[in-house]
Amino acid sequence: MKAVPMLRATFLRIFFLFLIICTTSCKKNNPIENTLKNETFNTNDKEQMEAYFFIATANLSKVIISKSQIAQQKASQSIIKQLSRKIENHQSNLLQDVAKIANKRLVIVTEINNSNKLELYKLIDASDVSFDKAYMDSLLESLNEQIEALESVSKKTNDKVILKLVLHYLPELYQLLRETEQIKQQIN
Repeated sequence: MKAVPMLRATFLRIFFLFLIICTTSCKKNNPIENTLKNETFNTNDKEQMEAYFFIATANLSKVIISKSQIAQQKASQSIIKQLSRKIENHQSNLLQDVAKIANKRLVIVTEINNSNKLELYKLIDASDVSFDKAYMDSLLESLNEQIEALESVSKKTNDKVILKLVLHYLPELYQLLRETEQIKQQIN
């Protein structure tokens, strides 16, 4: 009778020892596979910042293009229609360039910010009398946001392609901002 508990205890010890050996050996992975996984899924702050820049700039450009298209239909003054055409062309070019660079870097530009759609609906619903002022205010705000985005990325990155994009479009954005402010003053 004493042999049965001793046999049982020995059997359980061997079973648990076998279990521990199996689980620890299963956890050992191929070191080459681990380094490949780590290299593939490692991202740094610079890459995240650049991806955010591409997405934010593309979204702002889409919003500004939409606002300009609405202005071309609803604006009462021809000077506003001309400005909106000019801004739409500029933003379309910027959007194309941002999309090209983002695609090369495997960044998918999606629409994240839905609050901008509310601005578009407000512009669509604005009466003909108040549309020009509402459009100019909304456009000034969007252009300032885009200028801030371009300036901030230029300070945070050393990427030559992004800096070249910023150097190409930032002066034009400042010029469009000045023109917009002048037209707004003429309207008021």
